[in-house]
Amino acid sequence: MKPKMQYDLLALVKQRLEKCEDVVYQALRIHGSACTMIYIESIVDNRMLQENIISPLIKKSAAVEEHFDSFIDRLDRGDMLSVPFELSSSADYVANMIVSGNAAMIVESLSESYLFDIVQYQKRAVSESQNEQVVNGPQEAFIEDINTNLSLLRHKIKHTDLKTIRYQIGDYSKTTVYMVYIDGLCKPGIVSQLDQKLSSISIDGAFGVSTLSEQMKEAVVSPFPQFQYTERPDSVAASLLEGRVGIMQDGTPSTLLVPVTLFSLLQSSEDYYHSFFSSSWIRLIRFLFAVISLLLPSLYVAITTFQPSIIPTDLLITITASRENIPFTALMEALIMELTFEGLREAGTRIPKPVGQTISIIGAIVIGQAAVDAGIVSNPMVIVVSITGIASYIIPHFELGLTFRLLRFPILILGGTLGLIGVFAAAFLVYGHVASLKSFNTPYLQPVAPLVLSEWKDTLIRVPSMRMKNRPKSYASNNNIRRRDRS
Repeated sequence: MKPKMQYDLLALVKQRLEKCEDVVYQALRIHGSACTMIYIESIVDNRMLQENIISPLIKKSAAVEEHFDSFIDRLDRGDMLSVPFELSSSADYVANMIVSGNAAMIVESLSESYLFDIVQYQKRAVSESQNEQVVNGPQEAFIEDINTNLSLLRHKIKHTDLKTIRYQIGDYSKTTVYMVYIDGLCKPGIVSQLDQKLSSISIDGAFGVSTLSEQMKEAVVSPFPQFQYTERPDSVAASLLEGRVGIMQDGTPSTLLVPVTLFSLLQSSEDYYHSFFSSSWIRLIRFLFAVISLLLPSLYVAITTFQPSIIPTDLLITITASRENIPFTALMEALIMELTFEGLREAGTRIPKPVGQTISIIGAIVIGQAAVDAGIVSNPMVIVVSITGIASYIIPHFELGLTFRLLRFPILILGGTLGLIGVFAAAFLVYGHVASLKSFNTPYLQPVAPLVLSEWKDTLIRVPSMRMKNRPKSYASNNNIRRRDRS
């Protein structure tokens, strides 16, 4: 027999939801007893509520002649409704579940409320990735709905070892977060470490995975990303199969992947959808231009200012002639052009999409040509800055590209004041910092430092897939065989 009401649960719930005028209180009469259905119409499945909950209850309570306690017992056993529910006598919990998309049914003579999970938020359809576009391979991308994202992932990996651990983060936002991994492939220590970090996060609200990454970041002062962001289900699935762990958050299409290395951030999902010849060539080009985006302006300034003798004579004459009437030093030239280019790049992202790219390109051409005609900067400097800007777009992961753009300025200043010594010193400082970084106990430069030759098959180049029989030791546990020969 159900416990009778010891206090006015309905009044307490109404008190918690005071001044929430979008809450609906629908009065019903079930088996002769008054009850109230409480829900927020904009975030529940109204059709399921009316057809699968309210209508069956009213019909069955009117058609069956039995004692009220027997009717409630049958309802508790699940004989009355096909919609799952839970019971709670806590007014705070009931109110929180209502604002989370549940419908609560409070019967006046009972001390417990029935909670039906029929949440239905508005969401966009699954579309192709906007930030990680590929020519070949799947075109679908995650959206802002966590359940849809989980379904896309389970469509890729149909195995019982795919584990999902649920968290609720944010005292006010109550954001759903999932840690996903494949049991037996990833290192248990990483799962335990992530579980501890996610469980200990205490913030008001979490509206993007960047909030979680900042809370879990190990090297707080490092500009280098320690998490990999992706919105592609195939990238997440492939990473899980390597032994990595994913963190998915409701309300954002981005997923975090850990551990991460510098070389994983320089790889693109499209590398695995082309032949290994073309993928290896594109990957080498990508590494080259990543170095160019970091060092080219500082090298140009350092050489033209302090070591012009290493430049071929004909080229040096051309550069000197173009800079003859320039009132600024090479360092000031580079800073002016780099800051202008960064401003144009940022403006291009803020301007509406239909005209943003056109305006940023035309703006760069017009401003560059006008600056040359006005004698503010030289033609070679415009070429150097343009090549550097193009090189930064080749880096597949935005966060790493942003880090290179940030580091470019202190290296440029050192190159303009100390020459090549300053550039080399800055490069060694960056290398030393990166070599000391770890992402969840995984060295940031592995397999280069420490040296793991077996993993070079998928670092600077990519060998044929049939040659990559083992999972990367950087991520995987003892189960590192991913390709078995079958007779």
